[in-house]
Amino acid sequence: MVVITGANSGLGFESARVLAHRGAHVVLTCRSEEKGRRALEAIRPEQPQASLELMVLDLASLASIRGFAGAFSPADDRLDILMNNAGVMAIPPARTADGFEMQLGVNHLGHFALTAALFPLLERTPGARVVTLSSLLHRRGRMDLEDPFFERRPYRPWQSYAQSKLANLLFTLELDRRLRRRATRTMALAAHPGYAATELQRRGPELRGSSVGVVVMRLANALFAQPAAHGVWPQLRAATDPGAQGGDFFGPSRLGQSRGPAVRVQRAPEARDQDLARRLWEVSEKLTGARFEG
Repeated sequence: MVVITGANSGLGFESARVLAHRGAHVVLTCRSEEKGRRALEAIRPEQPQASLELMVLDLASLASIRGFAGAFSPADDRLDILMNNAGVMAIPPARTADGFEMQLGVNHLGHFALTAALFPLLERTPGARVVTLSSLLHRRGRMDLEDPFFERRPYRPWQSYAQSKLANLLFTLELDRRLRRRATRTMALAAHPGYAATELQRRGPELRGSSVGVVVMRLANALFAQPAAHGVWPQLRAATDPGAQGGDFFGPSRLGQSRGPAVRVQRAPEARDQDLARRLWEVSEKLTGARFEG
């Protein structure tokens, strides 16, 4: 049983397609039911026997996350892989339904709350994995716990994105520490896709109304990016490699980790800060009300 957030396009769609082909029952979660159904229709002709399910989930709403968790009831009472894949990148200032800055709210806090809601099921499943998608740009991130939503400092879209991707790695670090302390077989891992061509790159310019930005992003993707079908390799390795260990971080192996086969890669120093990870966890609990209980 696999749950993938943001599974209607890009890396989430490719993950769903590959894992379904390998025999997993895959739950595609999507904010838009219409887009989710199109994703199902795209996979089924290739794999008529695929075991697929669609559920609506909006990570920008804690109510939607709670509703999803309440409705999610796998037939065999197990969840082998939770792939925290969905995200937004370098968008104009926006807020979630709960008042969080959108990029940190969706990329980190939404997945934090979702993982907490599904944690009892994950912990009951021997060898379950939580795979959270980060980015190369986590290296540029600075985690400001005094002003995480850019209420006192100027909002910069790429700075906000980098902070959220750093938060993904700090979340994985602290979740791995807590899982080890509980002596459970559940593992927390992370991955990044390098530079993969997806809808994320053009979404920011579209929201800003910049047709030039959209063209530039499309051109950059065409010239420099690897296809999403290759960018997905690190998160698939994190999800399935029998030799993976809790806390592992996977990324591409070539051209400065921008493309190529998936290997274990290093985090930036701030993403290895245990005290910062613990404090971010505590802030995330307060903001979302989520608790990790077995």
